Amino acid sequence: MAAPMTWRRLVHSVYSPAIAGVFCRISDRLFRAQDRRRGSAVLLLAPLLAETEPAPRHASRPTGSAGAQGSDGLCTHFGWMAEQVPAFLVPGAHVKILTSPDQFYQAMKARIRTAQRRVVMASLYLGTGQLEQELVDCMEEALQHSNENSCSPDLKVSVLLDYTRGSRGQINSRTMLLPLLQRFASQMRVSLYHTPDLRGLLRLLVPQRFNETIGVQHIKVYLFDDSIIISGANLSDSYFTNRQDRYVLLENCGEVADFFSDLAEAVGDISLQLQPDNSVTMLEGMVHPYKGNRQEFSAVARKRIMEVVSSARMRQQLLQQRSRGEEGMSEGEEDTWVFPLVQMKPLGIRVDEQVTQRLLTDAGPDSTVYLTSGYFNLTRAYMQLVLGTGASYRILTASPEVNGFFGAKGVAGAIPAAYIHIARQFYNQVCQLGQQERVHLHEYHRPQWTFHAKGLWYYLQGQGRPCLTLIGSPNFGYRSVHRDLEAQIAIVTENEALQSQLQEEQEMLYRRSTEVSDSTFQQPDRYVKLWVKLVTPLIKNFF
Repeated sequence: MAAPMTWRRLVHSVYSPAIAGVFCRISDRLFRAQDRRRGSAVLLLAPLLAETEPAPRHASRPTGSAGAQGSDGLCTHFGWMAEQVPAFLVPGAHVKILTSPDQFYQAMKARIRTAQRRVVMASLYLGTGQLEQELVDCMEEALQHSNENSCSPDLKVSVLLDYTRGSRGQINSRTMLLPLLQRFASQMRVSLYHTPDLRGLLRLLVPQRFNETIGVQHIKVYLFDDSIIISGANLSDSYFTNRQDRYVLLENCGEVADFFSDLAEAVGDISLQLQPDNSVTMLEGMVHPYKGNRQEFSAVARKRIMEVVSSARMRQQLLQQRSRGEEGMSEGEEDTWVFPLVQMKPLGIRVDEQVTQRLLTDAGPDSTVYLTSGYFNLTRAYMQLVLGTGASYRILTASPEVNGFFGAKGVAGAIPAAYIHIARQFYNQVCQLGQQERVHLHEYHRPQWTFHAKGLWYYLQGQGRPCLTLIGSPNFGYRSVHRDLEAQIAIVTENEALQSQLQEEQEMLYRRSTEVSDSTFQQPDRYVKLWVKLVTPLIKNFF
């Protein structure tokens, strides 16, 4: 039989007419040869694949934004963020950029051991190796110490993970944490977020290895009393050893820590709760993510999460009004703004997307933006802004050999080649538009390492150091914008030492890169097979 009309419509919605015609003819042959009883799980994804991405609305650049310098200039240029999200004013001296996986790992272990009030860990998953077990042992040590020490009897540990990734396999994130949950039930909470989009027949038939492609809890926040690490790194051994990411440590920043603690608690409240017997339950009164009504779950979840964002924003505005003796940033040691950006499109929350689009729109002709992503897959809206605005861009992505999927088995093994195809399409667009002098693409190389860093550094006109960075979990791709729960922070700083840290971080990453040119795609290892090109639109939506 011929391919079903739903499938044919899907193909035409994703591909150009010429490619769609070829793909449909191939599909017709496959469907005729295939036993009707052997359905493909890919077809179940059709309703999700058919989603369209709207083009960005044109946003005019605010007057006075180009070439802004100094305190008044930074407020003129970036003060609009405070109209949308909480704005935390902190000392730049309390912000430290970590540069290596080992620094990240050691910083977490040291702060878990000394925590007295709270440890909050939000990640996609917790690995099952020796390094991950040492992290769990640190939590156990801290909890045991709190029970024995009258100075810190109220230590609470809260872990937020993704349900699908955290439940994969017989030994998984859940089994790693069960002993703590069984021993310290009154002090320990493990929440497992389940996307509302994975439900019904789709949930039953998508293989366990691929069910996380529908949507996950992707926030990476690690909090210890009043200190917090914002990162894109997961709690897994490669992220502690040889997987390059980005990490920022904010020490003694209680208000920022309170916000992310409240955010993790809100997401935890709408998630499944792990029980000591390895079962899961929902909190009383909460809508079940895949058994309950989809719209009702999203409405309840959005309300719960946005209450955290809105109340923090109002609280910070009141604090700033009380302490403001003059316009602009406060003088003295509080010289750095932290803006938390949350993106949860399945729940109707798109704050990060809106702020990122505004940042890219406002990037003036004499500004420079360094943008990096482990999986280079800009949304159509972001790509149009990069190609259509005046700023200079230096975009860093993983070379095929440092892509996290390099050498994977099965379909996943084709993902690095798909990203080569995506990069070539983007590079060709740059060349066709004559933008080669303004938009540059770089590839990261490092033997025996993988690359997972994401974010951007923003250099204003005439400035040798960046005054703004975005750092956190989003990859600027389709999944980050449309499928997953994401969070990052925008840091805007006058502090010269912190600006130097950001510059050194950016330069460290780019030193290990080479610039992409026509000859890059002529190399034998950059050949992309036809079938990979055909499935690339699917990979762009799900990986």
